[in-house]
Amino acid sequence: MDELDPAASPVNNLQLQPDIRIITDPSKFDVDWIHDALSQRAYGALGRSRETVDSSLAGSLCFAAFAGRRQVGFARVVTDQATFAWICDVFVDETARGRGIGAQLIEAIVTDARLQTVRMALATRDAGDLYRRHGGFEPLADPERWMERPRRA
Repeated sequence: MDELDPAASPVNNLQLQPDIRIITDPSKFDVDWIHDALSQRAYGALGRSRETVDSSLAGSLCFAAFAGRRQVGFARVVTDQATFAWICDVFVDETARGRGIGAQLIEAIVTDARLQTVRMALATRDAGDLYRRHGGFEPLADPERWMERPRRA
């Protein structure tokens, strides 16, 4: 899959913006834009180095939103493509917000053929409604069973 058909979306019958394309071919991504967006404007990735961004792109399934030739959104999925997927680094440019681009990115992820058999998880500070409406996400049923190992400096 290189590009999502903007004609229609199978999830919740969302009509995709005709001027927005979702691309999954990393060779077409604007990595400078991604690094700037994540490291300087995304609350979950502030200060992330270019080397870390490059490495994370190489080890993930990535989805980029374009308005014409300009990249306006990004999302990354860390997955084995068999049992589990972690959705992260979802970001829409401030100048393009309010146009449904975040919804398009999430719908592209949940309808991607490579991810149909996996359990998906994510963490969000402020977009829970978006993920519920456009991806079918719900709060963790048993959050007390989840653990994390904080990042070591």
